[in-house]
Amino acid sequence: MGALRWIRHLASGAWSVRRAFPPDVLAAVEATIAEQERRHDGEICFVVEAGLPASDLWADVTSKARAVELFGRLGVWDTERNAGVLIYVLLADRHVEIVADRGIHRVVGATAWETICGAMQREFAAGRFREGALLGVHSISDLLATWVPPGEDNPDELPNAPVLL
Repeated sequence: MGALRWIRHLASGAWSVRRAFPPDVLAAVEATIAEQERRHDGEICFVVEAGLPASDLWADVTSKARAVELFGRLGVWDTERNAGVLIYVLLADRHVEIVADRGIHRVVGATAWETICGAMQREFAAGRFREGALLGVHSISDLLATWVPPGEDNPDELPNAPVLL
């Protein structure tokens, strides 16, 4: 692993998350997730991490591996319709990862998630974190609304507030 990655991660901190995702942006993401989840029986979890812990850097953990770990740790896999979706933003690596539960991933496929990640990363690269985050939530919701439309009972199974690490 390169020294530049170590430097970016160790130099990242809570300030970088606050700069990219200030309170008004976090509130907009939370409100949009709540609003969009009424359109479907899926669940969206939005996670932002400034940089990886040193132990993960030493182990050369990728953003994808970290996203999969958080998908399990945060219980995104444990939804009634197997339609939980994690959006993971790793600021130090400038990566967005989407991990979807098997029920929804089976019908949507990797290409759709990669397309959404790319669109979000382009917005973030231009400094448009609000726009990129909301674009991701809306795009995922469009897919969830197609494949897991809301039933009579549409519980909110996961918190809507973004998780900051």
